Amino acid sequence: MANFQGIFPALLTPFRPDGGIHEQALAQLMERCLRQGVQGFYVSGSTGEAFLMETGERMRLLALCKEIAANRCTLIAHVGCISTKATIALGLEAQRLGYDAISAVAPFYYKFTLEEIARFYTQVMDAVDLPMLVYNIPGYSGVQFGAKRLIQMLADERVLGLKHSSPDYFELSQIKAACPHKIAYNGCDETFLQGLCAGADGGIGSTYNFLADRYLRIRAAFQAGQLQTALQEQRVCADIVEKLLRVGVMAGQKEILCQLGLDFGQCRAPFQPLSGEQKAFIAKEILPLLQA
Repeated sequence: MANFQGIFPALLTPFRPDGGIHEQALAQLMERCLRQGVQGFYVSGSTGEAFLMETGERMRLLALCKEIAANRCTLIAHVGCISTKATIALGLEAQRLGYDAISAVAPFYYKFTLEEIARFYTQVMDAVDLPMLVYNIPGYSGVQFGAKRLIQMLADERVLGLKHSSPDYFELSQIKAACPHKIAYNGCDETFLQGLCAGADGGIGSTYNFLADRYLRIRAAFQAGQLQTALQEQRVCADIVEKLLRVGVMAGQKEILCQLGLDFGQCRAPFQPLSGEQKAFIAKEILPLLQA
């Protein structure tokens, strides 16, 4: 389980002008994060624009990340789709490639019952022989599991743990108290330290793509009991997130990487390109904070 504890960037996916995956930029980002000391990567999640990609593209992304990582870190493949069949197909590909675990957001949009959602996870785990990380993101999925249901799901030995992308840290603390042997990741970057206080074993986040070193310092300071140091670092992260919200988190993060010298291109439509004014705001207000 130690291989699953720590900092995991939720990888952004770089696209070339023709729409294809920019393999070189992807490799540059992963190498940069590995040098900083991340434990691994969360591949093909919402940060990676998974729901704007075809299934074949997502499989290609999984293969590229596995090749780049070259067994140097832990890899978690997000395979979630609304369709159980498509989720299983992606999960089987992750298994074939040698990923360490899979993750899936609860099927959304159609307002499935919690029983239907639980069956979805069971069917995926029955078909794919990899540990499952349940992805709890109620603000986007619309699915409100509740602590009781999540604890029930975590009782399955095939469930690795939980990606908790929710500011409900009372719920997270309840889950960790009931399931201390399961992995829990904080998924809200702006409150990473709060997640650690509630019992999280690490984090999976989008701003980790360019702030991995800072989140590593927060976790190290927390573990050493240096709470004031951890809080100071967290405040910088929260400030960056607040500024990103002014320009659009997805497009803003890609622009930050572009300004750092990595050709990450733009987000896919219906996301719109940033304006010159927004890019200038990032250069003036956000980039200096990366060195603060």
